[in-house]
Amino acid sequence: MSKVGQFFRESRAELKKVVWPSRDDVVSSVKVVIISTVVIAIVLGLFDWGFTEVFRTLMK
Repeated sequence: MSKVGQFFRESRAELKKVVWPSRDDVVSSVKVVIISTVVIAIVLGLFDWGFTEVFRTLMK
């Protein structure tokens, strides 16, 4: 029994034990990630804009 063959047999056995998420779980997780990314991008954009305006005012 080669180590490579044993590795693939054990990997396959472990993958059979995995409980895969349902389609609904995946879709809801993707929605959470997209919404979180958009919210964080907006917040960071507002901070960037605010700091830019503050420094632009201070440099005049």
